[in-house]
Amino acid sequence: MSTVDAAVRTVYLSIAALWVGGVSFVTLAVLPVARDGAADAAPVERILGRLRTISRASALLSLLTGGYLALVGVGYAVGTLAGTTRGRLVLATVALWLLFAALVEVGVARTVAGLREKRVRAPAREGLRWFRPAAVVGIALLVGIGLLAVA
Repeated sequence: MSTVDAAVRTVYLSIAALWVGGVSFVTLAVLPVARDGAADAAPVERILGRLRTISRASALLSLLTGGYLALVGVGYAVGTLAGTTRGRLVLATVALWLLFAALVEVGVARTVAGLREKRVRAPAREGLRWFRPAAVVGIALLVGIGLLAVA
């Protein structure tokens, strides 16, 4: 493995950990506090706005670094992706990545829409409906990425 490949892999893994960690924190710490009425709408909205920025940047950077690793670092071709166990793991990881990004984006949008009305409890409950599955998918995504990193 070249130095560039190692650096790209490190960036890729770090981005995924930051992204999933941020979503997990919001799921386990921020939204339950808001749901219980112990937080005001404005700070929760700011946190979700920052999460949205982190999520979008992470999605883009992981697409670029993951694409580099798949195409240049490993050199997958279409037949290799569909015809090998490792290739199918890459495809599964891409599917998890897409699902994770979509769940986070919808979760933030639905929650922020309610927070802008200066309500907190109902939007937090609605957000948790999206963030809980996102956190689970995020953990599965990290497992898939980890398996690819060591294989």
